[in-house]
Amino acid sequence: MGTITVTEFISIDGVIESPGGEPGYAHAGWTFAFTDENGRPWFEDPRAGAFKSDELEAAEAQLIGRTTYESFASAWPEREGPDDEGGFAKKMNEMPKYVVSSTLRDPEWNNTTVVGGDVAAAVAEIKARHDGSILVAGSRTLARELLRRDLVDELRLMVFPVVLGSGRRLFPEDAPHARTLSLIDCDVLSSGMLLQRWGRRA
Repeated sequence: MGTITVTEFISIDGVIESPGGEPGYAHAGWTFAFTDENGRPWFEDPRAGAFKSDELEAAEAQLIGRTTYESFASAWPEREGPDDEGGFAKKMNEMPKYVVSSTLRDPEWNNTTVVGGDVAAAVAEIKARHDGSILVAGSRTLARELLRRDLVDELRLMVFPVVLGSGRRLFPEDAPHARTLSLIDCDVLSSGMLLQRWGRRA
């Protein structure tokens, strides 16, 4: 039985909107605007890179929303090649991908399956197909719905020491019950970023 892992770039005040520069948001690309005290981009820190590569390496499949799918599908197929250090793009392109959408009909990215209908039923079916981690990257609407329904087994958060003040946030305001999580791991980078892993409390 697979497990659902939600991974997000997130500000101190919980905003996850447009971290990579997606249009339509006042702070679009806010993660790339962040640097450490020496002006070094966060993604040049090897521990930050390892945090992202480790989660992908551990994943057997991806479960993503329509908007994230379109962003990934427009970028990753072109990146696979001899310069794909560590095989990141190769893994992204070859692994099974499930897109939650009511409008997408013919996905062009290879190994992509469109799932619709009830999210809980779709998740149960996908978890039954895999034994390892099923990675939910970005996909705010989907991630919030999974959290609201208590379908998330692990949260992996790259917390940036930034307060954005506005923007769409990760955690749903209409979750029916409070939940207590267990801290699996937390790494503090020299830039002030936190690399956090949270799981269900046993």
